[in-house]
Amino acid sequence: MNADSADSADSTAPASPSRRRALAAGLAALGAAALPGFAAAAPAARTRIVLLGTAGGPTPKALRAAPASAVVVGDAVYVVDCGNGVARQLALAGLRLGALRGVFVTHHHSDHNADYGNLLLLAWAADLRTPVDTWGPPPLKRMTRQFLRMNDVDIRTRIADEGRADPATLIRAHELRAGGEVMRDERVRVRAAVVEHPPLRPAFAYRFDTADRSVVFSGDTRPSAALIELARGADVLVHEVMYLPALEKLIASEPQAARLRQHLLDSHTTAEQVGRVASEAGVKTLVLNHFVPGGDAALTDEVWRAAVAPHFKGELVIGRDLLEV
Repeated sequence: MNADSADSADSTAPASPSRRRALAAGLAALGAAALPGFAAAAPAARTRIVLLGTAGGPTPKALRAAPASAVVVGDAVYVVDCGNGVARQLALAGLRLGALRGVFVTHHHSDHNADYGNLLLLAWAADLRTPVDTWGPPPLKRMTRQFLRMNDVDIRTRIADEGRADPATLIRAHELRAGGEVMRDERVRVRAAVVEHPPLRPAFAYRFDTADRSVVFSGDTRPSAALIELARGADVLVHEVMYLPALEKLIASEPQAARLRQHLLDSHTTAEQVGRVASEAGVKTLVLNHFVPGGDAALTDEVWRAAVAPHFKGELVIGRDLLEV
């Protein structure tokens, strides 16, 4: 692993229901067998992808929540990025905070990590009773320790008053410095690739392979050969997208407009480029996410589709908050 563990851590008649269940079990086992050492999942452990927040950028927006997604395998929840309000978005999606098993941070811009600590603290204050492993670039361990320190009064009070376990014994932070396999359990295998999102280095994309699906999250990146390789043949690619014609309107009120424009051009992927990346990777479904701009009501689904569809012939999904794919 490339992670440093924290110390704490033939009939045309419709099939009967019973036959359909048997077929589902067989397919799940076949999917699991494709991954060496990966345990077969029960039919109930199907994989769901939930877009919790689909805006790009650090400022709160009325139209879309901050970046976060969930991979749900059976009753286990794995979260990718922790934008502002992620815990509430999980609640709105009907996902139990206590089912959280892993958190994956792509990079340390505030729209992706602002609620990293809050997600863990609020899950603990709800019904989290089992360990949670978290992964991301350095200094994730130090961030975790400092967040717990900052909330020491609340934590000590709830331990004494409510009989809770110390959250420091449940949260296990791991720092990633390179691509490769991140983790593997009985439900999922996760791999990472270093993507290009200057000036932050490293920044990561993540691929989740389960018994029935494969899904890749690009994180923030400009077009990346490493991402294309990571996403090769995946069922679903969830990729950030920027609509270039709206760029000037987006930055018009910014005092450092020239510098922001250059950052966006250097570190993000345009709609045309997204389609080409997905085509080259050979993915079945492309899900647009992390919309830049994410707060412009004039940019309808039709606008985004028209910008990407000429460059990708597979299934194209225009992401929205709480959409299940």
